[in-house]
Amino acid sequence: MSRFLIVRLGALGDIVHAVPVAAALRRHWPTARIDWLVSAKHREILDLVPVISDRIVVRDRRGSKEGLSLTDATRAIRRTEYDVVLDLQGLIKSAVIARSSGAPRVIGFDAKYLREPLARLLYTERHDPGGAGIYAPSETRHVVTINLGMLATLGVPPGPAEFPFSMTRSDAAERLSAATGGRYILLNPGAAWPNKRWPPERLAALARAIRDRHGVKSVVLWGPGEREIGQSVVAQSEDAALLTPPTRIEDVVAFARGAEVMVSGDTGPTHIAAALGTPIVGIYGPTRPERNGPWLPEDITVSRANRCECHHLRRCRAARWCLLDVEVEEVIAAVEQRMNAGRAAYG
Repeated sequence: MSRFLIVRLGALGDIVHAVPVAAALRRHWPTARIDWLVSAKHREILDLVPVISDRIVVRDRRGSKEGLSLTDATRAIRRTEYDVVLDLQGLIKSAVIARSSGAPRVIGFDAKYLREPLARLLYTERHDPGGAGIYAPSETRHVVTINLGMLATLGVPPGPAEFPFSMTRSDAAERLSAATGGRYILLNPGAAWPNKRWPPERLAALARAIRDRHGVKSVVLWGPGEREIGQSVVAQSEDAALLTPPTRIEDVVAFARGAEVMVSGDTGPTHIAAALGTPIVGIYGPTRPERNGPWLPEDITVSRANRCECHHLRRCRAARWCLLDVEVEEVIAAVEQRMNAGRAAYG
């Protein structure tokens, strides 16, 4: 086997959690061709992963000029004549693309680990990680571990999870590092799911407390559609926090590399930071930190997942979001504990 294709179109955090699969394939087959099918929206993060040979970029929506149409992408995949295609997305769409590759081995997860269980019908091989299923409340394994387990079908030992991201230079990160004296807490108030967001006024109170107690300012990160949330944190921080300029993925990586601690919910930038070994304080509710959280033993999660009524739902059905039960003092204590632990050695 010398030609592999990984299918994981998005989202950002899920792509980060799949990178160790590419790294493990590269360890086992150093000269293999390892390509990745990704949506145009998320190709930037894969540009920072040197173990990948090529990125096949699919358009996110009609009218977009970046990337290939699904038809053209499928044609390109068929021309390459892959030996193995790994579908880590688990959707009917991704499974159709994987099977259309013509590869003799198209591998995906068993039904209980798929968001769309009918996708299993399109695989030539199905990997059953065991357990209750990836969305079941009783599943306690991290998604990185579950992804790496698929490599058992190829006889590849998973080994330790590796995240081989390239070093990047960011003018924006350098300017903000200078403005904070080289020490800062990175706050990320946004998330695609509204019920994953801790309120801006509480993040602002956290920023004030860390400045007053430790003399460390905060830097507020924001992404598309999140500027107003970021500005709200800064406005209420009483000059304890600074807002980042518009950022690229390279900037997010640089901000995370320089942060003393990052405080965030379950969202893409959190997973980038965790992959880099940035100290994390995660705030969790509708998703479980055991499955989606940081994995360094020193990292801390403040979780209400055990009492959440909206697991894996983008919109909460409860009258009160579970994250509203997370008080400022609890997060301050977690940040101080994580600051004292320092940055651990990370492979």
